[in-house]
Amino acid sequence: GWMMAHPSRLTARLSAAPAAVLALYALGAAFGAYFCMYAFRKPFTAARFEGHLLGPWQFKTVIVISQIVGYTLSKYVGIGLCSSTRRSQRVPRLLMVVAAAEAALLLFAVAPSWLKPAALFLNGLCLGVVWGLVVSYLEGRRTSDLLLAGVSCSFVVSGGVVKDVGLYLESLLGVGEFWMPAVTGLVFLPAFVGFVWLLDKVPEPDAADVAARVLRRPMNAAQRRWFFRRFLGGMVLLVAVYFLLTAFRDFRDTYGIEILDQLGYGQARGVFTRVELPVMLGVMAAMAGLNLIKNNRRGLLAALALMTFGMVLLGSATLLWTRGRIGGLTWMTLTGLGSYLTYVPFNSVLFERLVAATGAAGTAVFGIYVADAVGYTGSVGLLVFRDRFGQGVSWLSFFTGLNYGLSAVGTLLLVMATLYFLRTLRHTSGADVPASAPGEPAIEMPEAPAAPAQAASG
Repeated sequence: GWMMAHPSRLTARLSAAPAAVLALYALGAAFGAYFCMYAFRKPFTAARFEGHLLGPWQFKTVIVISQIVGYTLSKYVGIGLCSSTRRSQRVPRLLMVVAAAEAALLLFAVAPSWLKPAALFLNGLCLGVVWGLVVSYLEGRRTSDLLLAGVSCSFVVSGGVVKDVGLYLESLLGVGEFWMPAVTGLVFLPAFVGFVWLLDKVPEPDAADVAARVLRRPMNAAQRRWFFRRFLGGMVLLVAVYFLLTAFRDFRDTYGIEILDQLGYGQARGVFTRVELPVMLGVMAAMAGLNLIKNNRRGLLAALALMTFGMVLLGSATLLWTRGRIGGLTWMTLTGLGSYLTYVPFNSVLFERLVAATGAAGTAVFGIYVADAVGYTGSVGLLVFRDRFGQGVSWLSFFTGLNYGLSAVGTLLLVMATLYFLRTLRHTSGADVPASAPGEPAIEMPEAPAAPAQAASG
């Protein structure tokens, strides 16, 4: 791209810097950019919108579903868009989609009630590709596993922080609940632009990165077909877990304020940050541990074991809370930790380790973006179900039941997936993988783990 032909002084200095310095810089810039994106996506969920209905539907449910439908469609668009974006196009596209998302929030503020869901649909449609564009700066490096795990943690804590900022604007500055999302976005807009500028100064992977991690290339159609046919049973089990998990995570995130109200913490200052910060630190520690495992097959099995532990934690924490052994805030923190210990590997090491362990070269962006689209479909289904059939049940009771259900089903599916991959990996070698299609560059089969693909969103 243009920037590589004319590297800035900062890019040149980063190229010459020690690997740890470059990794910290790249992680900080990517973490900051994706963190700020959440200011355009999540603050509206901190508003209660009490007394607002659209026909027979709860107003908040309708706008939440509208945004998720847009975000889900954006994931399908991202399959092609993120994998085909050239380096020089990344900054213009990132700035364009976030500016359009902020414009949609301004429309949400001023539009009549019946048009507000359409404004949030447009907001979601813009934001689903940000993850792939940000992460494309991080792949193909020896440090990619750690970078991707680190940036995955931005969406663990950012949702809580931006909702706290939204509540602060509402309660202390008197911003109305329909204007609050747009004002929160404007507060974070300069920081987003700054982090994207810093991210664009990250140099391309060097020769040693390319030697260790191969040049990033998408898988061709034959290789994708082979991969899904070869691992169909395991992929179906994993995507089923992701389907349920995304619905749970989105429900906890969206109706966190209602659940905390019923636990008695709704008015506490900075309550979301207090719940989510320990979750982020716990997940970061676990992901750092996974990255110490160099062998890809062991790494894959360790990731699956960690994810299974996350599902067990959901049920155990809920049992402890219902028996009065732990407080409500501790319980909310542990439900966050359990769900994100299972969720974050989907966005970083799981598909990456699977591709590397099987010798199927290429990128996992295809599989992960499809899993994400399926996951957000589950989210919509759960919200419709709660609004139509769970009207008499409190948010807290519904959430408690959800914890038990996901813990039981998720643990079972992950144990089955682990047994499936244990058996399958014994009989798979890189030799089984189809070569590139005629006319395409040959794809090398690396010994070292390939770098994480442009993974799914948060």
